[in-house]
Amino acid sequence: MRSISATAEWRTAHPGAVIGLLELSRVANTLPSLELDARKRETEARLRDRYRGFTRQDFLSLPVMAAYAQYYKRFNKTYHVQLQIESIVLKGKPLPNVSPLVDANFMAEVDTLVLTAGHDVDKLVGAVSIDVSGDGDQLMQMDGTPKAIRPGDMIMRDAKGICCSILYGQDNRSPISVETSHALYVAYAPAGVPAEAVQAHLRAVEEHVRSVSPPAVTEQQQLLLA
Repeated sequence: MRSISATAEWRTAHPGAVIGLLELSRVANTLPSLELDARKRETEARLRDRYRGFTRQDFLSLPVMAAYAQYYKRFNKTYHVQLQIESIVLKGKPLPNVSPLVDANFMAEVDTLVLTAGHDVDKLVGAVSIDVSGDGDQLMQMDGTPKAIRPGDMIMRDAKGICCSILYGQDNRSPISVETSHALYVAYAPAGVPAEAVQAHLRAVEEHVRSVSPPAVTEQQQLLLA
């Protein structure tokens, strides 16, 4: 099990926030899954039924969505999961096909609205901590370009730097890939998102992953509270 701590600075800067941790070993991320594809179609249908007739303002009235919208508004940004749900519900677009371990997370994310990143545990280096960004912090984005991180954002660090930021996503070093056999899912929930919603999200991710990798071993499933 990978040890992950939260800094005092994160707890001070984000009172009421919750971080969900789900670590799974003995997982496979190479073969397509008919079971996962069926779950995607069910999720799409469920979302379109649940949010039939919704406008953008209706989505923003959902308590979990509202909490994220408020967080992003502090930085003059829009919660990207909101845009993804709108594309599925309002535009009829399907869930993407990236890889089983990534798709399992994304499917749960649009269902629960809880923002979550997926990392390859074997690519994380040294001590891992949930922290808050400060002046001079930088993220190497997935496309290989550096991005200055605005102070005050919730982030995850390891010995080599920032692995993930709520506002700017994941780095280009630790994301889940086709070679991943040991995955860490980190859910970032600002104040206003109930801990129970984060727990439900982690259970959904695990269930989807096990539909692809039945031998998966749960190394940890826990919450860090600010």
